[in-house]
Amino acid sequence: MRYMEMKSNEKIDIVVLWVDGNDKKWQEEKNRYLNEFGDSNVNRFRDCENLQYFFRGIEKFAPWANKIYFITYGHLPKWLDVNNEKLVIVNHKDFIPEQYLPTYNSNVIELNLHRIEELSEKFILFNDDMFLLKETKPEDFFVDGKPKDIYVETMLSSSTYNDSHFMMKVNILYLLNKHFNKKECVRKNWFKFVNPKYGKLNNSTLLCMKFKQRFLGFQSFHNPYAYLKETFRTVWNEEGAALDKACYNRFRTFSDLGHFLCRYWQMVSGNFVPQKYEGKYLYYKNDNTENIKELKSGKYKYVCINDVLMDIDFEKSRDELNVVLEEMFPEKSSFEL
Repeated sequence: MRYMEMKSNEKIDIVVLWVDGNDKKWQEEKNRYLNEFGDSNVNRFRDCENLQYFFRGIEKFAPWANKIYFITYGHLPKWLDVNNEKLVIVNHKDFIPEQYLPTYNSNVIELNLHRIEELSEKFILFNDDMFLLKETKPEDFFVDGKPKDIYVETMLSSSTYNDSHFMMKVNILYLLNKHFNKKECVRKNWFKFVNPKYGKLNNSTLLCMKFKQRFLGFQSFHNPYAYLKETFRTVWNEEGAALDKACYNRFRTFSDLGHFLCRYWQMVSGNFVPQKYEGKYLYYKNDNTENIKELKSGKYKYVCINDVLMDIDFEKSRDELNVVLEEMFPEKSSFEL
């Protein structure tokens, strides 16, 4: 079946969240809430000035995508062509319940994506720091109506004392183990949990199998995730009170929940198809030699360039990598003016 002939129930949309940390109005509003507990570090919001390469990668390597849902506080890149027929601009106010707004917590935004009525039942969640580098097909994300994913169980650990992301995953695992019996899930889905496509990553899962009663944690890959809206509806139906409480967290904090709850729910229930990991996680640093080598290697379908380190010359690092992205994507996409 050609991409343009996909039936309506086979449409796959792309979702990406974006924030303009330089927006004065947004800054003033955010600053009014800084006394509330949570993670408001500048690297959560600063502009990497490379969003155009996200769009260029999507247009070049995922032309089959139905629509791109651009989730925003209200601000927009000056270069964005808002009249592009494949672009759907969605304000937080359009779908997030009023009682949770304003929010500066991406976990809250992502947990409510299923409320976007026009969003297709199958969608792929990107971050704005992820870039497609090779041709993709719908089958890279969904097969027989099921999302593709990489099941790797691992012992949950944190490298920092003040790690809200770690605590979010602790909270998620508590809810997951409340609803699923690991021993039964393993019995039903052994060949999805341990699969040749995962390669050496299977070793971590096999080690964790010794703990038969509880799921211990899952590896994250900083890659686009395929989702079913139905999963979000199910999770909200089962744990609405917990999700409601977490959605009042205006900034990231220790009591957060996030979209990974829906990802893990899909996996442990067996509602996914195994896939090979074909991405690479990079992050801005003072010496970008290795980053540039990886970007140009041609080995990966997608990369994530994460803004995680605070003690670097961020603007210099960002500009160095953006030069490389411009070399890789020199032509404007139809999403740009």
